[in-house]
Amino acid sequence: MATLAVLPMKSFSQAKHRLRNELSAGDRRALVEAMFCDVLIALRRAAAVARVVVVSADRGAQQIAVGYGATVVSDAERGHNHAATVGVRAVLELGGDRALLVPGDCPAVSPGDLDALIARPAAPRSVLIVPDRHGTGTNALLLTPPDALATSFGAGSRRRHVTAAAGKNVEAEVVEVGSLAMDVDTPDDLATLRRALSSSHGGAPHTRGLLTQLVRSRA
Repeated sequence: MATLAVLPMKSFSQAKHRLRNELSAGDRRALVEAMFCDVLIALRRAAAVARVVVVSADRGAQQIAVGYGATVVSDAERGHNHAATVGVRAVLELGGDRALLVPGDCPAVSPGDLDALIARPAAPRSVLIVPDRHGTGTNALLLTPPDALATSFGAGSRRRHVTAAAGKNVEAEVVEVGSLAMDVDTPDDLATLRRALSSSHGGAPHTRGLLTQLVRSRA
């Protein structure tokens, strides 16, 4: 079965406003771009991912995505769930059997973890739900078939996805994936990512380099 990844990407300049007291507008944009690149690298290196579909209105994001061999779908800024729906539609048009929806702000994600997630047994109609580090949000969905379930990303989405799956007779399983648990929305999230990267070797080269640069610039 062909698994295609969907990566919705908000415009760089509009992302991560909750970090405004931590980072300047320029630094926030640089961080968003770095994390996006690292997620694209992981997806490209994951053997089980047949193709990557990036959904974004941002021209810069589109150009970067093309550089990493991704298929780009241009879409107006209508929110993460709308972009996810557009991406799933593209997966179906491209003949994908499964859709892996991942965010652009989990730079520590590893290709091995992605491959292991995709390799898990799946029912004909199923969804694997990967929660965030708090256990309440959703950082990734693996949908079989791609349109098995309408997405409901946002605060408290883990429970919503489980409930929606039950209502659609879709088999749901919550799977914790350490490298996919660390998304970055708040200063606390950023601090957690910094600690994780400082205690590990390899992975997230763009984000790791940027965070090191920011620390040095403030010294």
